[in-house]
Amino acid sequence: MPLAKAQGVFKVVGPDGKVTFTDMPPSAATHAPVTAVPSVKNSGNAGPDLPYALRQAMGKYPVTLYTTAACSGCDAGRALLTTRGIPFTERTVSTAEESQALAKLAGEPILPTATIGTHHLRGINASEWNQYLDAAGYPQSSVLPKSYRPADATPLLSRPSAAPPKTATTEKPARNPPPAPSPSGIQF
Repeated sequence: MPLAKAQGVFKVVGPDGKVTFTDMPPSAATHAPVTAVPSVKNSGNAGPDLPYALRQAMGKYPVTLYTTAACSGCDAGRALLTTRGIPFTERTVSTAEESQALAKLAGEPILPTATIGTHHLRGINASEWNQYLDAAGYPQSSVLPKSYRPADATPLLSRPSAAPPKTATTEKPARNPPPAPSPSGIQF
């Protein structure tokens, strides 16, 4: 028996701006912009092999956990989500700038902080977290496949890469003269 081959999904934008998703590539005569929609792999947070109800809850109410190193509350929050089988994104807070960013995001820099959709849960309170997860439609016990692996934690703010070492130069950089003002006072 031949195996079925998975087809791609195409996003087609019509001349009127209407967006259509289809599994059939449009004909060249339509002249509509076409984008191939990438398939989702199990990269830790989503995948076609996850149960439908779980993917629905993840799409409407994604869960993000904000943690720091050596934090028993953070460990308890991570354990609650993992035990319940909730796919989540973990963001680490380890610098003053990241703490300020968390305060802007959640109102206070309290760790752990979890976001379920747009709602922020500060500190660990298992019954409160479970109530919000239930309301978001997440299953009460894990339905994750055995092959599921969570994504690695990432810093809350992207960290700049190390700057290349400066080399000594004897030449002075050329300076461009400032532009002459325009006679009418209009600046371009």
